Amino acid sequence: MIRNLVKISISILFIFSCANRGNPSGGEIDVYPPKTVKSFPQNFSTNFNSESIEIVFDEFIKIRKLENELIISPPIDPIPQISPVGSANKVLSITNIDSLLENTTYSFNFGESIEDNNEGNILSDFRYVFSTGKFIDSLYIRGNISDAYDREITENINILLFEIDSAFSDSIIYKSKPKYVAKVVDSTSSYRLKNLKAGNYLVIALEEENKDYIFQPDSDKIGFHHSYLQLPKDSVINLKIFKEKVTNKISRPRQSSLNSYIIGNEGGENLKIKLIEAEENEIITRTTRDIKSDSLMYWFKTNNEIDSLKLTISNEFITDTFSLKISKKKKDSLIIKPNPSNVIKFYEDLSLLINTPINSIHKDKIQIIDKDSSVIDYALKLDSINNKVDFLFEKTQNENYIFNLLPGSIEDIFENKNDSISFKLKTKTYDDYGNLFLKISGEKSPKIIQLVTPDDKIQYEKISDAQNELNFENMEPGKYYIRIIFDENNNGKYDTGDFLNRIMPEKVTYFPDLIEIRAGWDLVQEFILNK
Repeated sequence: MIRNLVKISISILFIFSCANRGNPSGGEIDVYPPKTVKSFPQNFSTNFNSESIEIVFDEFIKIRKLENELIISPPIDPIPQISPVGSANKVLSITNIDSLLENTTYSFNFGESIEDNNEGNILSDFRYVFSTGKFIDSLYIRGNISDAYDREITENINILLFEIDSAFSDSIIYKSKPKYVAKVVDSTSSYRLKNLKAGNYLVIALEEENKDYIFQPDSDKIGFHHSYLQLPKDSVINLKIFKEKVTNKISRPRQSSLNSYIIGNEGGENLKIKLIEAEENEIITRTTRDIKSDSLMYWFKTNNEIDSLKLTISNEFITDTFSLKISKKKKDSLIIKPNPSNVIKFYEDLSLLINTPINSIHKDKIQIIDKDSSVIDYALKLDSINNKVDFLFEKTQNENYIFNLLPGSIEDIFENKNDSISFKLKTKTYDDYGNLFLKISGEKSPKIIQLVTPDDKIQYEKISDAQNELNFENMEPGKYYIRIIFDENNNGKYDTGDFLNRIMPEKVTYFPDLIEIRAGWDLVQEFILNK
């Protein structure tokens, strides 16, 4: 009996022993970021003269997205080499440190680039700081960044400080690196630039993709302060970034078809195109706006054989002359597209978008019929620049319309005529839409009021001189932001800023919450403007 109990006990112990051996405990999950143990030279060293730095951590680390996260301030050229890259190590090495300025405090801010090898715990905003002088500069500035026009800022925004010295000029931002750099934390729209020395500085915000700290107006956004920064007097600087209007570029015309060229015009308005030495060839020309872009289409027609054109193109800023060779390309055929193509809203007109310049329209060959086969009266409006024809007529709810265009209703300058065309449009009921009654409290001044979708598309717009009560009727149900542009020069459009001329962009403000327009509902909304 005792022997059997001993056997049973041994069997139980063996089973539990096997079970324990097959399911080892892994311990608690590491949730802590790596810590620095020591560094050579020490962090915050003075009289720094080393060509390399080693920073030792308490566990293996990886470096990720270094090109996006690391900020070296002031910038060092050439950029030092940093490892490990693509592997794990307990030591972070910075080598090839060269061309350092005397009596200058340097900061390596690693942002979110350092994480432990196993769990990916991130060591946020680790900074290694040293001075080539006798002390570490300790002044700082901080602030918030916003976009002058858009609701939110994007990534890739840095704050740049340029020292005001004997070599300084405003053009320095187009050709030289800044004295100090800090990254804007896009989740908080804030920045903090530390370890600065006393002095006067130009401070700008720069949104750029290539991060070379050089302002390129064609692609970058900029923000600037109305006066120079004085340290230690100033400590809080808020900035608004904006895209400047490009004013000095006319693209070379590019042949689009046998009888047309597309011309890009960046910045300037009222583009003027003059054909040179054309009288003997009897050339007829027209200019329209490209349907797919803001570029212009330049059209020409002649019965003579020509192999080139010479154009002088100018806007309010510059003039340029181009000699253009005419290649043998395909001729344009007449294409007509209705807009809208299915449902037409009560407040909009039907437009026929035409790809070639319109020469004539025959109203007697165009007919609109409703679902009761009644002929609808309409008026025509020709927009020769946008090359479209608008049909103005009174629309009723829950209606079906048929548009019939007989052959030859529309003819272009190349004597192309349309074939027979027929298409249908319909309207919804008034209850399918919603209404917004907007009351603006506060400043009475010229304003542009826009209703913008969450993906920043302008759906509705009204221009008001001083009126603060506006009605937006028969709106598509959905969610919108209310954007108000303070139209300071009363020209009916948003005007951006200009760094060299120290012109700030026009003020833009948003209602803080999304509004929801519901079908069959009226929304009364008050917008109180902050002074």
